[in-house]
Amino acid sequence: MADVDLNGGSTLLTSTGNTQSSSNPLSRKLNKILETRLENDKDMLEALKSLSSFFTENSLRSRRNLRGDIERRSLSINEEFVAIFKNVQEELESINEDVQAMSSCCQDMTSRLKAAKEQTQDLIVKTTKLQSENQRLDIRAQVANAFLEKFQLTSDEMNILRGHREGPLTEDFFKVLGRVKQIHNDVKLLLRTNQQTAGLEIMEQMALLQETSYERLYRWTQNECRTLTQESCDISPTLAKAMDALQDRPVLYKYTLDEYGTARRSAVVRGFIDALTRGGPGGTPRPIEMHSHDPLRYVGDMLAWLHQATASEKEHLESLLKLVNIQGVEDNIQEVVGHITEGVCRPLKVELPPVDLGPSSALNQTLSLLREILVSHDSSVVPLDARQADFVQVLSCVLDPLLQMCTVSASNLGTADMATYMVNCLYIMKTTLALFEFTDKRLEMLQFQIEAHQDTLVNEQASYVLTRAGLSQIYSYAQQHRPEQGPLVNIPSMDSVSIKAAMVQFDRYLASPDNLQMPQLNYFLSATIKEQIIKRSTELVCSAYSDLYEAVMNPVNGYKEPTSILYRSPQQVRTLLS
Repeated sequence: MADVDLNGGSTLLTSTGNTQSSSNPLSRKLNKILETRLENDKDMLEALKSLSSFFTENSLRSRRNLRGDIERRSLSINEEFVAIFKNVQEELESINEDVQAMSSCCQDMTSRLKAAKEQTQDLIVKTTKLQSENQRLDIRAQVANAFLEKFQLTSDEMNILRGHREGPLTEDFFKVLGRVKQIHNDVKLLLRTNQQTAGLEIMEQMALLQETSYERLYRWTQNECRTLTQESCDISPTLAKAMDALQDRPVLYKYTLDEYGTARRSAVVRGFIDALTRGGPGGTPRPIEMHSHDPLRYVGDMLAWLHQATASEKEHLESLLKLVNIQGVEDNIQEVVGHITEGVCRPLKVELPPVDLGPSSALNQTLSLLREILVSHDSSVVPLDARQADFVQVLSCVLDPLLQMCTVSASNLGTADMATYMVNCLYIMKTTLALFEFTDKRLEMLQFQIEAHQDTLVNEQASYVLTRAGLSQIYSYAQQHRPEQGPLVNIPSMDSVSIKAAMVQFDRYLASPDNLQMPQLNYFLSATIKEQIIKRSTELVCSAYSDLYEAVMNPVNGYKEPTSILYRSPQQVRTLLS
């Protein structure tokens, strides 16, 4: 009950207070202060916080003097601020003065730069032009250096290329020579542009350098080849490279091969003579001439040495020309090997037993024994029929093996040598049997075989003459020509000039026909057989000339003024050769 009264009293006071506050300013301020929410007013909080720093005693006097204290403190703070700001102002004024001075200096410098720029405008323009020109010249210098590097040799390369006249060659020489050749080929590109003058000058310069280099290379290679006179020689890699480089100069290449062949020829000949007379080092193997009493072994040893020497020389040449890639290297090797071994022909010919195509000693001894048998049997008192039967049996037992022996002996000979040897053997058999009766059939058989071999020798002699008299080739063309092939004059090597050239050689033969006889004709035992072969072969030559004469004179073959080509008639030729 008491609480209710209190609350009621409070309500009444509040109502009364509200009525008064609405008319009292102080009340309104208090109400405003009380209604203020401090947590949302940061300025108020900061002010109260600052107030608490110097308002330490909450007394009546302090509260009364609070306003004055605040004003004094505010004044003190303002004075302090003014003092500090005064320093700032002084600093700013100092800075302003510095800035003004700097501004004046910059304006002065700008004016001076502007004046200097106006005064140096021409210099700047010239400098810009010079810089542009310098840049352009730098580019041209780079181009010129690149050009010189590609199309010119350095001083070191020039020294390597020229070198000492008799100095040795090194690997660098061949590199520089290859570079010269490359420049000579590359400079052709300049001839396709507007730099033809420079291209021609460089090409001429490189050509001169090449000639100088090749001359030095040839001289060095020639000297190196001249030193290869020992029986065994070592081909250096530098010499092989030199031959590879010289293949671009066919004449120098050929001369160098000739020089090499001459040096090796001398070495092989000397080695062959030493092998014949001295033997190997220390007497092993023994001198070949120690076996001269045995012709078969003597000749075999000499040919074996030559075979080995030929194989060695071929290996040396292959090593010398291993880098050469031109066409015909194999032919060069064969030619040089032939030149080297040709030097041995003369001493070999001296050492070899003389050529003899006559009957062998075994044949002569057997025929001598047969002759004695037939003589003794011919003088016996045996009846005629029995003696004839004995003759036939003896001849069959002796002649047939002899003929077989002669055929086997001649099987490895050449055609002309074999025919000559067989004619001589058959001839001596025939002359032996001709002295006795009951040998007619054997004589006929021997004569038939002699004539067969004579035919072979006649053809060989005629071919020998036609070949060396210049008619073999054109006679062959004339024989093989057919009308459907057109005029004979259009066939290669059958024109008027070629035939006239052949007739010059043929005239030499007509002037001295005895000079064109096969060597085999000098080995015949029978002069009659030799004369028959010469006569018959001459008839074949005349017949060949007659056929050629008819072909040239035939208008179908298209020769103009044929009598000026073949001015001798077949009859005149026969007369000269008869």
